[in-house]
Amino acid sequence: MAVAAELNGGAEPWSEGGALTGTEGRRVYAIGDIHGRDDLLARILARIDEDLIHWAGREKPVLVFLGDYVDRGLQSRAVVDRLLDLAETGRFDLRFLKGNHESALLDFLDNPAGGAAWLSFGGAETLFSYGVRAPALNASADDLKLAARAFAAALPGAHLAFFKSLALSAQIGGFVFVHAGLRPGRALEDQDENDLLTIRDAFLNSRKRWPYVVVHGHTPVDAVQVDDRRIAVDTGAYATGRLSAVRLDGDTIRVLNT
Repeated sequence: MAVAAELNGGAEPWSEGGALTGTEGRRVYAIGDIHGRDDLLARILARIDEDLIHWAGREKPVLVFLGDYVDRGLQSRAVVDRLLDLAETGRFDLRFLKGNHESALLDFLDNPAGGAAWLSFGGAETLFSYGVRAPALNASADDLKLAARAFAAALPGAHLAFFKSLALSAQIGGFVFVHAGLRPGRALEDQDENDLLTIRDAFLNSRKRWPYVVVHGHTPVDAVQVDDRRIAVDTGAYATGRLSAVRLDGDTIRVLNT
């Protein structure tokens, strides 16, 4: 199947042959790592709404969020509120995937001392968004427990349920969606959760072609990258101000960003 990728406003050939089998008649948008930037989330959702104005598909569009909703930016709570509000509208078929930052957040709640490293790579900003003071980097185990209790008290039940409900992967037609990537040589059903959430070089540098195209975030890129085995969507929103999404529709790909 020939696929046209509309990058930066133009259509370019992307893949000839290969594993791609389309999106089963669905229009699918995959959104990269948000990282506490509710302002950018609002803008990318507006871009998607604009893109759908003249679309007349029979089924709801699918929105796949690739994980890492929280940390680094200062608006994590607002991001989750917006996503829950979006679910209430019923306008989309929503697939929310788990990122390594959501995993770290849950680990901190379950084991504050063991999960304290989370505070240094974005967790402190997430606590701030929920009105909780982050403990010092050299905090004692007791101080960490107090912070975790304060966070648990400030965390709305719907938010905790959201974090605990996140899926590790999704598959639509010839596309598989994961946060970080896949371990080469393993079938999708045999993948390790830690690899799905954190893998980098072993996946990124492999030339193994899967029986599907892998759409992922986790590793920031300057611009959305598309080749015959994977699509990288994380454009470092919290630092660059550019949150990206890809529209997958039959045999075409279009890039949307802020």
